[in-house]
Amino acid sequence: MRVVICGGGVIGACTAYFLRRRGVDVIVVERAEVAAAASGKAGGFLARDWCAGTPLDGLARRSFALHAQLPQEIAGDWGYRPMSAYAGYVAPDGDPRRSTPSVLGWLSDGVVITQRIGTTETTAIVHPQKFTSAVMNAALSQGAELRRGRVTGIVRDATRAKGVAVEGSIIDADAVVIAMGPWSLLAAQWMSLPAVYGQRSPSIVYDIGPNVPADALFLECETDRSTVSIEVFPRADGSTHVTALSDIAPLPLDPAAVTPDRDAITRLQAMSQRLSPLFRPDKIIAQQACFRPVTEDGLPLIGRVSQSDGLYVATGHNVWGILNAPATGEAMAQLIADGTTREVDLAPFDPARLAPLDPSLLQAR
Repeated sequence: MRVVICGGGVIGACTAYFLRRRGVDVIVVERAEVAAAASGKAGGFLARDWCAGTPLDGLARRSFALHAQLPQEIAGDWGYRPMSAYAGYVAPDGDPRRSTPSVLGWLSDGVVITQRIGTTETTAIVHPQKFTSAVMNAALSQGAELRRGRVTGIVRDATRAKGVAVEGSIIDADAVVIAMGPWSLLAAQWMSLPAVYGQRSPSIVYDIGPNVPADALFLECETDRSTVSIEVFPRADGSTHVTALSDIAPLPLDPAAVTPDRDAITRLQAMSQRLSPLFRPDKIIAQQACFRPVTEDGLPLIGRVSQSDGLYVATGHNVWGILNAPATGEAMAQLIADGTTREVDLAPFDPARLAPLDPSLLQAR
């Protein structure tokens, strides 16, 4: 059996890895680089039970457990480590707590921590680009193949997907997986697929050394007369990812063309400098943006695509893409190889739950 996976992000990498563990032939097609988009520019934060009470709970719990196991199974160091998480706010000018030292010593005065919302048992972090690359390399070392190119269509007969078209050439396949993040939207030209949207998230990465404790922060900060949520993720390699100010913007056809809004980066840098004296301009190693894939109802699309045997999709994970990638890849491998899943019920993520996008809406693209 041969499976072609369209997309070399974290979902595609994990799907390739778990398929190869089952002995399935795998070809991954990626137009840019492995982890070129959100999989390389995300925060990498993991939470075991933050999806409790939602359809994502089982997927998140299984994936959190797999994240803890994979460092023992895959070569490489992607900075997996348990961490704590805290909520709080930045006291504005005139607030009595503006000059009060923070309970976390590496933060500036007036950064008020109100509660701990994650412990080393329930929250952790990875470096997303290193994680994605390590998983892909593990799949390749087990016999998977990575091909560069842009997928331009699905090859099929009357009832079944038979392969993919890649810029004029055909790759034969018994099954095809669409895992192109927000660019999965383009696949609605070739199959019955719900809309996938892209939400742009700017971020700044600082190199502030390994001395910052493993404390993720979720803070409210007043800026320009509005309250903004800002997230801070210190990583094991000494880098710290800071993000806020997500917005809606046109999705470039080429992932390499994604750029941050300059005003958003300027505002984010000012907010970061208010949080800690460690966030100095000379410590910036990246100013970037990525588009997170989201769906109409906020749940991912994971499973078979209707009206065509052998066609599958795995995208739309929004902020939980890095977290839920291992369990998604495991479930996709089981579904393709066995026709069913064991650890995770994919019914809530069935693509058929949402109306398909009208392909004519994409013709101008």
